[in-house]
Parts: sequence; C-alpha cells; structure tokens
Amino acid sequence: MSEAGPLVLVVEDEPQMRRFLRASLTSHGYRFAEAETAAAALALASSQHPDLILMDLGLPDGDGIELTRRLREWTRVPIVVISARGREDDKVTALDAGADDYLTKPFGVNELLARMRVALRHAATAAPDGATKAVLESGGLRVDLVRREVTRDGAAVHLTPIEYKLLVLLAQNVGKVLTHRQILKDVWGPSYANQSHYVRVHMAELRKKVEADPARPRHIVTEQGVGYRFRDE
Repeated sequence: MSEAGPLVLVVEDEPQMRRFLRASLTSHGYRFAEAETAAAALALASSQHPDLILMDLGLPDGDGIELTRRLREWTRVPIVVISARGREDDKVTALDAGADDYLTKPFGVNELLARMRVALRHAATAAPDGATKAVLESGGLRVDLVRREVTRDGAAVHLTPIEYKLLVLLAQNVGKVLTHRQILKDVWGPSYANQSHYVRVHMAELRKKVEADPARPRHIVTEQGVGYRFRDE
C-alpha cells in the first residue's frame, strides 16, 4: 500500500489496544485515526470520512451497537466490530445493527487484516447510488440478475424461488455476515423473524446445488449460531 492507504477509524477506549492497532495498521500501509468515545467517533466519521471503522462495543459514553445504528443512518462505511464480548447474542445484535463483521478479542493481526481487506473490497465493488450489479460472480459461480440465471462452472443451476432469493441476498453481500434474522426478514418477511429452521433447511438445499462439495462449502460459509457469509474468492 502507498502512504495514501485506506483511512481506518479505530473506536476504542483502551490505550493499550489503540497502540497495538496503530502499530499493526500503520506498518501495513493504513492511515490511522482514533476515538475514545462514541461522541468523538461520530465527529471524526463525519469530518474525516474513513474508509473503514474498527469498533469496540464498550465505550465510556455509550454502546458501540447504538453508535453503529447512528452511523448507519447516514453512511455505508464498512464497520468491523472488535470486542471482548464473545456471546452469540452480542454478535447477532451488532450485525443486525449494521456491522459488517465481528472479531472477538483477543485476535490475531493476520485475521484482522484479512477481514478488513474483505470489507474494503466489498465496499469498493459495491455499485454506486445503491444500484445493483447485473451479474454477480465468484469462484465459478455466476448469477445473472437480469436473466435470473445461475450457472456453476458454465453449467445451469436450477433453483427454487426461495433458493434463488437466498443466493442473491448472500452474493450481494459478499464477505459480510448475515444473521438468521436478517435473512428471514429479507427473504420471507418480518413475520418470520424467529423461524430460523427455515434458513437452515433451505440453505442446505441451496448448497447441494451450488457447491461442488456441500459438506465443505466454498461459497456459503456458516458462522456458527449467528448466520451465513458468502465467501469472497
């Protein structure tokens, strides 16, 4: 990366963690900004327009989940949560609030950098003005949204309407963890928000059709107890 690498805003109240992240990110070419509070984070996000936000959940003047909701009111900047809260409920709540990914402390630098690269790639390739790309491709899997056609390594894949909606939702959010609740709301509707077994059953059928080996999926990855991620290839 050049000196004009992506600007990362770190929202973290622990000085030791900020020093660790500053050293790790700047040594890999990222520019670095930091905020110790939710109020400071909002001010910096609006004035400096970071390319990515690393967000702790426990802040002196509020909760990172509420801060994520406030940011999502006006920006689509990728948000990767870094928190000591490791419960599935905390992860689901943060992702439902609008976070793109979640890492539990302690974590390795290489994993953090990999998650950041995925989030930045996704943001860079997103169509402008909220538009949708006409063709979605990843590792031999191709989804043509105009023709509503799916192929795997050039061969046609025949999906049910629900399976097609699931695949499109995941592929449009490549690299991002989608919770069961998010998937149910977008595919089945808000009244199905607690029917998580619907997702498991249909996702298993979808994998049989789009994965060469459904037991070891390349594309649709399970985030245990949280939801699913479409792997970026």
